[in-house]
Amino acid sequence: MWHREAGTSWPDSITIIGDHYGALSLGALALGSTQVRVHCDSLTARQAIKANVQRLLPELAARLTFYPLAQAATSATHILLALPRGLDVLDEQVAAITAVASAQARLFAGGRIKHMSRSMNEVLSSRFAQLDVSLARQKSRVLTASLPLESQPASKFPATATHEVNDTSFSLHAGAGTFGAARLDPGTRLLLENLPDLTEHHRLVDLACGNGSIGVFAALTHRHLTVDASDHSASAVASTLAAAEANGLSARLTAVQDDALSRLPDHSASLITLNPPFHIGNTVTADIAFKLIDDAARVLAPGGQLLCVFNSHLRYRNELVRRVGPTTQLARDKTFTVTSSIAAH
Repeated sequence: MWHREAGTSWPDSITIIGDHYGALSLGALALGSTQVRVHCDSLTARQAIKANVQRLLPELAARLTFYPLAQAATSATHILLALPRGLDVLDEQVAAITAVASAQARLFAGGRIKHMSRSMNEVLSSRFAQLDVSLARQKSRVLTASLPLESQPASKFPATATHEVNDTSFSLHAGAGTFGAARLDPGTRLLLENLPDLTEHHRLVDLACGNGSIGVFAALTHRHLTVDASDHSASAVASTLAAAEANGLSARLTAVQDDALSRLPDHSASLITLNPPFHIGNTVTADIAFKLIDDAARVLAPGGQLLCVFNSHLRYRNELVRRVGPTTQLARDKTFTVTSSIAAH
């Protein structure tokens, strides 16, 4: 369907944004593109694409390269975009594309009809002079946008917000692709309100850091503490680094993209914080949380502490006892539970 909308002549160079497992990337390689520039926010998606290319088209793997969004879209003439669920994410992506792409750029944005809305057309029409909507095929549709407007509306992102917890103020600066953007979600707020004294610790590992709110607050309230943050999302890492800079913490707070805590050796941390995601897209699942909890248990030194917040109905406490060690409830409200687990190994 993407091929049909792009016309009969498949481009030699193509930019792909938001591919999940490689369907778009491998398709472009198979159709003859010799320069495939790919941007995906998720490290998991990037790893999946690499693995599938090596398994199915190893002889063409050198033609595919991963880039940050702006670099992937620079001077691009043909762009394939897997439509995201959120309109804010779409607008942020399209704003970044039109800022650097060729004036002759054509953007082919596709998705499943059940996840598409007319508001997506409006987002694209606000930044392109022409928008064509394909006929439906196999319950999918492609929106083809062309002729980027010379005068572009201002983007709402990165967003900025100031918060206060226990008389400590801090600001968050986040992209649309970051969980919660610059908001302070209620679960994180409950954790911060009940954060224990961390004087005995010198380093905090902030796992699945999101917008950086936990690490920033901990560093502001414990001046001796350094923070090692990570997330699978490139947007989350960028947002955390921006928050660190905005709060004067760049010297003590670092953030990297990682698959859980794969970069850290066993038994190397005394303190880890975690607000685990509980869904992939619209699918509610505990698999991600359990993977993160297991890796936290691996990295914790004997007697090390995992501070965790989760939706109370998920009842993770027994799993924390089984996977990490003795677990104490620090706080609970109608929606969230905050716990402290001590590594038993």
